[in-house]
Amino acid sequence: MRWREGTKQRLRSRFAAVRVRPAHRDQLRHEAYPEEWLLVEWPASEPEPTQYWLSTLPAQTKLTALVRFAKHRWIIERDYEELKQELGLGHYEGRSWRGFHHHATLCTAAYGFLVIERTRFSSAARAGRLELRAARIPPHFQPRGSPPAGRTA
Repeated sequence: MRWREGTKQRLRSRFAAVRVRPAHRDQLRHEAYPEEWLLVEWPASEPEPTQYWLSTLPAQTKLTALVRFAKHRWIIERDYEELKQELGLGHYEGRSWRGFHHHATLCTAAYGFLVIERTRFSSAARAGRLELRAARIPPHFQPRGSPPAGRTA
């Protein structure tokens, strides 16, 4: 199965998925753990499987979706590394949660801006196949930590 483009070719491997019940300290529980997916990657060039994932995705999830979510971790790790090194997320030296929260929010906003700027220059964006839209904000949304709405006279 192929899951994405690599630098030289499409990345591919063999995968299998089965529903299992994890067993961990079952003697302390009154009922068994719920079923989860066990996803196994076994590249054709290897003598045995190389990676395993447990997933709580619904039972009707297709194998292609399981593989896509499992392999999406690499993208998340790369983004996190870029946030820490290039945008200063790892440079915070304050002592308060609020200060760190503000710092992390600004780093994330800067990263979002850079992602949008990069897509403006991608071949897909120039061809008109890629369009980024802002998410709709629910009508009664109130940001966490904001003061409650005042009463009207």
